[in-house]
Amino acid sequence: MSRGVIPTQGGYTPSRVPARSVGVGALVLAMITLAAGCGSGSSSSGTSTSAGGVKLVAAGKLTTCTHLPYAPFQSSEGGKIVGFDIDMIDLVAKKLGVTQTVVDTPFEGIKSGQDLNTGKCDIAAAGMTIKPERAKVIDFSVPYFNATQALLIKKGTGYASLESLSGKKLGDQSGTTGKDYVTSQHPAGVTVTEFEDLATLQQALATDQIQGAVDDLPVWTDYIKKNPGKFEIGAEFNTGEQYGFGIKKSGNPELLKTVNQVITAAKSDGTYNTIYEKWFGTKPAS
Repeated sequence: MSRGVIPTQGGYTPSRVPARSVGVGALVLAMITLAAGCGSGSSSSGTSTSAGGVKLVAAGKLTTCTHLPYAPFQSSEGGKIVGFDIDMIDLVAKKLGVTQTVVDTPFEGIKSGQDLNTGKCDIAAAGMTIKPERAKVIDFSVPYFNATQALLIKKGTGYASLESLSGKKLGDQSGTTGKDYVTSQHPAGVTVTEFEDLATLQQALATDQIQGAVDDLPVWTDYIKKNPGKFEIGAEFNTGEQYGFGIKKSGNPELLKTVNQVITAAKSDGTYNTIYEKWFGTKPAS
């Protein structure tokens, strides 16, 4: 993901303008600049909300970067972006006294920290696993979800491991820990194809371009529920993963503190369980 480039402003040099006019123009320009600095425009340095000095790229809004689709964590339904992650970040926005706005952007710019660094968003919520290499460029919240990987297959095909797909085709999603897991296993005789997003990976399996697909178990559980009788889990791979929300590295400690407080409070007062059951149909394991 390569976004967030800020265009430079052009200018002109007036000819034969009286010195007095130049002085007045400079004064007006200075006043405009000062007014802009006091306004609510967005920038990577952020403005301050009424919630205790939390910096935001747009006043009155908590801007979230995500990558669609990744149901049930985030997806577009009826023109609105919804999901487990979205509901969790809504709790943060409520705590800050602002509203959440969501930006759909490629996952590469999220996990690299680039979108946060360039001021595209305040927080990243994209079903993102906390990993040491990512933590070098992103400040992660406390974990908010326990995840694992799984192999999705067409119902009745019987593939029960990566190795059982020898001579067949396996798909994974670019930039994900599912991709990392497949790469680490080096399944012999299996042709691995990488897909840019979850939707194309799912479509490839549905149309027999591949015979198996690896991604997060909750994502496949949701997909199976929405396509009854067509798909099943062939195997689960306990990778011990946990998701975290991402904040600009060393760039917004007050926001990070607030996010951690919200996650902790939601887990203790039952709000987390309610949101979890809404999107996964069951309560989280204790």
